[in-house]
Amino acid sequence: MTDASEPAGPLAGVRVLDLSRILAGPTCTQLLGDLGATVLKVENPASGGDDTRQWGPPYVKDGAEDTDLSAYFMCANRNKLSVGIDIASEAGQAEIKRLAAMADIVIENFKPGGLAKYGLDYAALSAVNPRLVYGSISGFGQTGPNASKPGYDLMAQGYGGIMSLTGDPEGQPMKVGVGIADVMCGMYACVGLLAALRHAEATGEGQHVDVALVDSQIAWTINEAVNTRLTGEAPKRRGNDHPNIVPYGVYATSDGHVIVAVGNDGQFRRFCGVLGLGDLATDGRFATNPARIANRAALAAILEPAMAAMRSADLTAGLEAAGVPVGPVKTLPEVFETEQVAARGMALDMEGPGDATLPLVGNPLKLSRTPVTYRRPPPRFGAHTDRLERDDPFAE
Repeated sequence: MTDASEPAGPLAGVRVLDLSRILAGPTCTQLLGDLGATVLKVENPASGGDDTRQWGPPYVKDGAEDTDLSAYFMCANRNKLSVGIDIASEAGQAEIKRLAAMADIVIENFKPGGLAKYGLDYAALSAVNPRLVYGSISGFGQTGPNASKPGYDLMAQGYGGIMSLTGDPEGQPMKVGVGIADVMCGMYACVGLLAALRHAEATGEGQHVDVALVDSQIAWTINEAVNTRLTGEAPKRRGNDHPNIVPYGVYATSDGHVIVAVGNDGQFRRFCGVLGLGDLATDGRFATNPARIANRAALAAILEPAMAAMRSADLTAGLEAAGVPVGPVKTLPEVFETEQVAARGMALDMEGPGDATLPLVGNPLKLSRTPVTYRRPPPRFGAHTDRLERDDPFAE
């Protein structure tokens, strides 16, 4: 854990005015904050702040449950200053414009056009600050026939195709277990904002960065998207199987499950040797990856019983020794007990209200010269509103 007195990182001096809430925008601004930016998070006094503050349990316990700090809120809101501003009021609008004039970046996730009625859209704020980088996150983006529709992670996963690829082949379409459309949209937004910031610093010219949940979700269907565009065919749900590599998936053992990812024919030969099935590697049905794809079911009927007869530890040890990619399927409690997580700093504890410890997840970026820092824990609602009385509320 670090504190506000330590060096702030590669984005030290960058000022972010955060008008976003829920997950996509806050994911983006937390990443900017971890990299050293000063982030003022604007929250609505009428609603008690970001909706996710009440998305629990679980909540932080400081004697009793603190419903101002849910786990959901904390996951995306460290390294931020919380200020309460009513943007529906004239005074609140004037305050936002004052802050925008000092900011490098503004980010919001209102419906397209939703801030125009308050005079806080890109056109209005760029008139106040021409070098401003203004990021808008929405469900479908600022253009197109669906621009006015609301955007939620589940809807984006459905509309953008990932649910059609996920789940058991005989089951219903399945969402990813976390709000991954929101998270990936926030990360794309962060990349776009930093690219626009570099341009602004070089030219003095700001711009509008328009990022949509659905666009982002479509982009990270990656190879399946290009498979579809190449063939015109809809991919089939395969559970944990891979569309282009066999064998690749989660396999039952006598005492659990292991993940096996056989990426080439050499690995397949070694894999078969560990299972005592060396003849499979020269069988014309299975000798090459294209052949294994064509004969997926026949190969599974041979491999699955062989692996099911072995203990997970024995199979894992044998495949590791043979240089075949293999790994466990861990629960999240097991994940955070590993030495690897400790070594990589992915289990982060920060001091919270009273004597409470806030158990968070660390940033995966490891920069050798300008590392991320954890300067402020997720704030209580409006904890820094008194900063608005300063001439420069962003000043450290």
